[in-house]
This record gives sequence, C-alpha cells and structure tokens, in this order.
Amino acid sequence: MPPSPDTTPAGAAPKPRRVVVDPVTRIEGHLRIEAETDADNVITRASSSGTMVRGIEIIMKGRDPRDAWAFTQRFCGVCTVSNSVAAVRAVEYALGYPIPPNAEIIRNLMMATQFVHDHVVHFYHLHALDWVDILSALQADPAKTAKLQQSISPWPNNSTEYFAGVLAKLKGFAAGGQLGIFANGYWGHPEYKLPPEANLLAVSHYLEALAWQREIIKVHTIFGGKNPHPSFVVGGVPCTFTEAGGATGVSAQNLRLVADLIAQMQKFVNEVYVPDTLAIASFYKDWGTRGEGVGNFISYGEFPLGPDWNDPQQRLFPAGVILNRDLSKILPLDPEDPRQIQESVAHSWYDYSKGRQTPLHPYDGETVLRYTGPQPPYEFLDVDKSYSWIKSPRWRGQPMEAGPLARVLIAYAAGDKTVRGLVDHALQQLGLPVSALFSTLGRVAARTLETKLIADAMTGMYGALMGNIQQGQLETFNDILFDPKTWPKKARGVGLMEAPRGALAHWITIEDGKIANYQAVIPTTWNAGPRDANGREGPYEAALRGHKLHNPEQPLEILRTIHSFDPCLACAVHIIDPHGTELVQVKVQ
Repeated sequence: MPPSPDTTPAGAAPKPRRVVVDPVTRIEGHLRIEAETDADNVITRASSSGTMVRGIEIIMKGRDPRDAWAFTQRFCGVCTVSNSVAAVRAVEYALGYPIPPNAEIIRNLMMATQFVHDHVVHFYHLHALDWVDILSALQADPAKTAKLQQSISPWPNNSTEYFAGVLAKLKGFAAGGQLGIFANGYWGHPEYKLPPEANLLAVSHYLEALAWQREIIKVHTIFGGKNPHPSFVVGGVPCTFTEAGGATGVSAQNLRLVADLIAQMQKFVNEVYVPDTLAIASFYKDWGTRGEGVGNFISYGEFPLGPDWNDPQQRLFPAGVILNRDLSKILPLDPEDPRQIQESVAHSWYDYSKGRQTPLHPYDGETVLRYTGPQPPYEFLDVDKSYSWIKSPRWRGQPMEAGPLARVLIAYAAGDKTVRGLVDHALQQLGLPVSALFSTLGRVAARTLETKLIADAMTGMYGALMGNIQQGQLETFNDILFDPKTWPKKARGVGLMEAPRGALAHWITIEDGKIANYQAVIPTTWNAGPRDANGREGPYEAALRGHKLHNPEQPLEILRTIHSFDPCLACAVHIIDPHGTELVQVKVQ
C-alpha cells in the first residue's frame, strides 16, 4: 500500500506517515506491518498485526489427548513435525509416559530433517530475493560466475556451460513474460548490492534447492509414512524395523537410504548454503547494525543426545534466557512457573476473565475472541488500541526473541566449542564484531550456521540408531499407559521443543481422559506479537524501529528484517468467519 499522504495544516507539526505492508508474503501471509515514518522516511514506530484469528485451542477441548498431535500438526504445512512433537511431548509429560531411546532418536532425525529442509527453503525460496536482484542476473557473465563458484566451494555445478544454461533459461522466462513469482519484486532498488554474477549464482542455487528439498524430505516418509503431515504417536513413533518393510516397517534398504539422504543434506549445506550466505553477506555488512530488536533471547533447548536420552542437560542446543544482549550470563528457564511465561492480550483481539490488562500463564490460558478493530475494507488499524489476533508472550514481563539467533547465542554464551568456532570463523571472514549478531544479518547468519550444526549432528544420531538395531534393541513404542483407565483423574503437562523458527511449547490439561484446556505458544507468537499492557514492543516491532526507507512505496528494508525472523503466521493465527460461525468440523473416526 502506498504511504499515507501528509495532510498536516501549514505551521503544524508534521504527522507521521504510515507505510503498510499487507500481507507480508513469501510464506503464507496473514501478517500486516504498519510502519510510521518521519519526514526523512525513518521508521519511528512499527505495529505487527496477525490478521486472521486462531482457534485451534477451542477445537482441542473435549478430545482424546492422544489425538492432539494430529490437530496441532495442521497449524500449517510448514511446521508439521514441530507441532506434532510438542503435542506428544506434552501428553507424555502430563502422564509420566517414558518412550524408548529409538523413538527419541527417530524423532531427532525427523526434526533435524525439518530444520535443514526448512532453513534451506527459507534462505533460497523465501528470503534470498530480498538480497538477490533477479533482473541483474540477466547481465551476468557465465564464465565469471563459474569462476566465482569455484572460488567459494567445490560444489560440482561450477562450469561456464552450466551457468550459461541457467542464464538462457532465465532469459527465456523474462522474454516470454513468464517471470512468475519473480515478476513483482523491487528489482533495481538501490539497496540491492550484489554484482550480476553473484545474482546468477544465487538464482542457480535457488533452482537447485527446489530439486534437493524434494529428495531429502523422504526421511519423513520413511519414518512417518508421508510428507507433509507425517504420522506420530504418543509413547514413541509409529514405525518398526523389519527386513521387508511393510505398512509400518522400516527396512534395511530404507535405513541405508536415510544415510544417503543425510549425506545429501550435509553436502548441499556445506558446499552451497554456507558459502552462499558468507558470499552474499560480504556485500551487506551494513545490515550487521540494522534490525537489532528487543535484545532478549529465549530457547527451550533441543535435540536430546545419548546415552541418557531424557537428560535435559544433554542437548545439542541448551535451554535458557539472555537479557539485554548480555552474553556473560544465561538465566534459567522454567516454562511451568507462572511468574515466568505469560501471555498478554492488552493489544490483541481477545478477552480474559481477569481483565485484558492481566497476563495469564498458558496453563490458565483462555481463548475468548473479541474483535474490536475496523471492519474491512479499512485503510489503517487503530494501533493505539487492539490491533492483532496474535497474543504477546513475555518472560518475566520481558519481550523475547525466539529462533536460530537465540539458539546460537545461548550456545555461544554457554561456551559450546563447536558453536563458538563456527560463529567466530564466520565473523572473522566477514570482518564483523560479535555485536553484529544482534541484527538482521545476524539472524540470517545464525540460521545458516545452525543448519550446518544440525546436519553434521545427524551422523551421530543415525549412528546411535544403527548401533541399537545391531545390538537387537528394536523397541520404538511403549504402550504401558495406552489405556486411559490407568490415567490420573486430572493431569497437566507441557511439551517443549525448538522448532526451526524458535521456542515452541504446548501446555495441556487433561481431565477424565479428555483435554480440558490446551494452549500453544509458537515461535512467531513470541516474535510477531503486538505491544503488551506496559507498551513494550514485540521483536518485529522493535527490530523495524530506526530503519530508513529509501522509497516508502518499495519498502524492501521492512521485508528484509521481517523475513530474517522467518515468519510463519499460519501457526499463530487461524480462521473464523466475521460472525464467529464455525466453518468446519473435524472428527476423528
């Protein structure tokens, strides 16, 4: 939407102009950003609005808790594994339900695949075009592009002929008016700084990543039966180990395929994704001081490691909180403590029984819809009142950033040698200080380095699984508590995990064998939430403040910073008609 005109009477103080980006796309929309700017086009205040209501919590009430994963998995088609695992962990925690080590390892492998797949797809297909000028690539010299590729990695697609073929394909799209999703970019914007050859290199890898991601996601089909929305089960995983395979069996041949797919992930990450990130970042070092956000970071920790798979201290990424960018101290995190995790609805379209100014812990969370915004079509939201269908999570009253940057910073602060080595080497290559991590560029780099960490760790996960199988340890499911008659009359629990986009938790209360209350606080809720009762901005809002827009009608700068968080609004908002009428009934037969 074009920026609002300045209609201030002569002699009066100028009113802020408002730039609206709605929807913020390149995943699935439902996010609106309204940015107020001064006369120099500097953002003075930004407001983040989720534009569709979320109602999954309402749908969950009265259902069998063992079915929770199947419903929460449908938050969206991107974070399917993450929300499934959070749901089954919540039920298992509530019922004191142990699972076999093989089940933990298989969940690890499925989640790790989700991370690697998701991060690569985000970089190339959802975020790269904020930095890569497609039309500039049309001017590239294939020979120089080949030389560039050869200088940064041993990736085999590195010949002049290869890049000439990609260039010819791209020129054919452009000449035929078939640029498709590339048609409406801000091409030629002065914020684009890559030379034509670097742009052609990135476009080539964009196309290669399309084929690559179709292959590596087969890990989900091997262990979970399908993708998207692979199957899960409370008590373990729904697969067994057999030589022949079968409906639920994983054959020796498929296990060998998993090893091949892990090798494919590692090769693409190490020879394409990491080198591309560093090469592109070298032209955008100024973004190491832009988009800093709230400066507070949260992680629940993820990827349990052996030999004690239930030990929370043995995680690839540790849990904890960092406040005020202080890397000398990691604060302890207890998601069941009502003084720590709370959700505010002061600027959201919900009601609370204790009043909208009083935040609630998710165990006591409520989902009571109360839309008070303008009726569509409308020009602007009333951002001084309620303006979003997303709640505002807080840790001890503080807004927190969740995501790859949070995980990497907490591991870095914890002194993890591998993380420190990767981060310090990347910063050294770019000639940037540690403070550059607290930025738009820092989020992009952290996501890439995290992907390498996870892909490399998958070798150990796979080795542990194969070691168990070779020793005859084949258990993948524990059915000791599968009869609801053995459950306590009332139980509650929280399922914690780190999703690709950050800290994810599902809180469940079970009464008489049914779900009495269910609340999910997902990463994009942490990052995209509106201001709270004390006026504290959410991470998106804080990260945009201070951005100078070269052209308010082409707000590329806004997209760069918002996309650096990898927004997934489908998990944060869901659909209802304007009159509150139920649109669909979902039944489990």
